[in-house]
Amino acid sequence: MKRFIFCWLIAGQALAQHVAPSPKTTPAQQRIKDEMLDAATSFVTLLSADQRKQATFPFDDNERFNWHFVPRERKGLPLKQMTQEQRKAAMAMLKTGLSQQGYDKATSIIDMENVLRVIDNRPPNDVYRDPENYSFTIFGEPDAKTPWSWRIEGHHLSLQFMSLTGRVIAQTPTFFGSNPGVLQYDTKMADKRMSDPRVNDLPQKGRAILKQETEQAFILLKSLNEEQRKKAVIAPVAYPDIVTSNKRVASLDKMDGLMLSEMTPEQRKLFMNLLQAYLTNYRVTLAKQQMDKLTKAGLDNLHFAWAGDITPELGEGKGWYYRIHGPTILIEYDNTQTNANHIHTVVRDLTNDWGEDLLRQHYQSSHASKP
Repeated sequence: MKRFIFCWLIAGQALAQHVAPSPKTTPAQQRIKDEMLDAATSFVTLLSADQRKQATFPFDDNERFNWHFVPRERKGLPLKQMTQEQRKAAMAMLKTGLSQQGYDKATSIIDMENVLRVIDNRPPNDVYRDPENYSFTIFGEPDAKTPWSWRIEGHHLSLQFMSLTGRVIAQTPTFFGSNPGVLQYDTKMADKRMSDPRVNDLPQKGRAILKQETEQAFILLKSLNEEQRKKAVIAPVAYPDIVTSNKRVASLDKMDGLMLSEMTPEQRKLFMNLLQAYLTNYRVTLAKQQMDKLTKAGLDNLHFAWAGDITPELGEGKGWYYRIHGPTILIEYDNTQTNANHIHTVVRDLTNDWGEDLLRQHYQSSHASKP
């Protein structure tokens, strides 16, 4: 019996050695966790019994992984079915995970549905292009000690956040898209790009929601010399959409393109500017978590790859695609649809999408600590 207990203790110690220790929660991380928990609790409290049934799922329900960025019917509670007070609470929850920049992008994407109604010649009450068809969903019971998560999803917007034992640990997959990429009416291109000259009268005219993601990439591409560009440009024609699509697990066969270690100091700064265009959509603390993880994995291992046209002419129909790919991250940008004025971007954490890696460690650690 003693020998059995001794072997069991040794096995438990060995398992514990393979489980990464939980990182210490900083005051900033605690603050975000508390704000997100309070916002989610306030939102759920305002819901009726029927609304709560519609908006909430068990944490381990597969619906948590059911995401997409196209117009479609979605689970959860859409804005159109909320009171003004409930909408305010839902948007307050959104603010807890995003920077002001990220929040402005998210709300602009939602508002762009009004533009698409005009471009597509749809009636004002159309439900296909509908700024109120963005749904909020809670998975699990918002709690400081148990895992729980929430998401907002609609056309061109998919964001999810997860909290685990005192920290917000996951915020990917993250999808931001924009159609049009730039809202402008050109008479010469009207038959190809905009079907209604009334876009000239829209308050959104000239809006470019994902301007940073486009401009910073072209600045970096332009800085490359001929040999560097040969490595960076991996295909003469852009891919028709995000390569990894809406798969639950994002993966590519290999990391193509130009490595950060092969760039000059000035080019490295340009690359980091492009990377920050994505990371700074999150709250500062969450962006820092991602950056610390990239640094630990080795920034020099990051790759920049390009496909398609190398001139930034929106609406000319040529299209372009690029990605940032490393051991722990994959960022994809695609602008090919709607005559190359329709942008999709996605950020995937290759080791912790949906918080799955840290959840696994958490469950292993909890199991190992039990007598």
